[in-house]
Amino acid sequence: MTKRSPIRAAAGLAAAVAMAIFAPSAGAQQSEDWQPERLADGQPDIQGMWNNTRAIFTPLELSDELAGRDDISTAELQQQAEARGSGRIERSEWRGHENNRGGVGGYGLYWFDWYFDNPADIGQPSIIVEPATGRVPEYTADASERIALNMAQLHDSYANMESGDRCISRGVLGMMMPTEYNNGTLILQPPGYVVFHSEMIHNARIIPVAGAADVDESIRQWEGVPRGRWEGNTLVIESTNFKAVRNMRGPSAGIRSRQSEAQHIVERLTVAGPDLLLYSVTMDDPETYTGQWTAAFPYDRDDSYVQFEYACHEGNYSVPNALGGARKEEADAQQ
Repeated sequence: MTKRSPIRAAAGLAAAVAMAIFAPSAGAQQSEDWQPERLADGQPDIQGMWNNTRAIFTPLELSDELAGRDDISTAELQQQAEARGSGRIERSEWRGHENNRGGVGGYGLYWFDWYFDNPADIGQPSIIVEPATGRVPEYTADASERIALNMAQLHDSYANMESGDRCISRGVLGMMMPTEYNNGTLILQPPGYVVFHSEMIHNARIIPVAGAADVDESIRQWEGVPRGRWEGNTLVIESTNFKAVRNMRGPSAGIRSRQSEAQHIVERLTVAGPDLLLYSVTMDDPETYTGQWTAAFPYDRDDSYVQFEYACHEGNYSVPNALGGARKEEADAQQ
């Protein structure tokens, strides 16, 4: 049984910050007079099920082969997507202990979104579109030191472990950025609000878009305090008041980072067609990164997608097992 039918053929697209650079292909172009339907409170109607699985075949950062080039062809982007698709399957297939020295593997391949989708490019060579290098800026010296210390002390305490592994939160990035699986996002719009219900760790972000009161600086939350506003057909979400977290996923699931109270995130979601949203997220955390960075990619409407419960048993099994293993190693070392 699969979670969803293979994704339908999708047109080229761009993220909100890159709309002037990348244009949808002929099959997805809208009339200049096209406007989305609006709800009773005036919001463009974006309710329904969306996913960003097309973006999982585009690398987070610009590859060395394509760096510095402004003549990248569509054929090269498609070749890159196909290489990433085939590489994922090769790395994930179980081929016995002798051939899988990196670990025992994870889930059955049919749980991964990329297993059913045909690799396709999204019209850009990397998810990171700013800075121009297409790379996430370096950590600050303080962040580098603290992240390294945390990894060295990873299993000293449950508090040192990544917040997603603890089944608490993957943060804003973990909810919105493309990942290996659970990319479905249900959007709801009760009057005056936009709600993103993420399949990943079953989070719901409730974003007021109609004159919500300011929140006291002393109130800190795992995913910050979001405030939204509509600028034409673009939903702009600014999030502040983040809780400091010493170990939280970074721009991708494979990057461990941290979250400081100085973090400020601006997201833009542009309605580009009845089945297309162009999304971007700009990260500004001067205590963690040496510069701002922006990621951009599309969300496609997918009425065939069904969200599964994310039971997140890592918190029930992996955390106590990992801590128990560390205590056993410590006890053995003292004998």
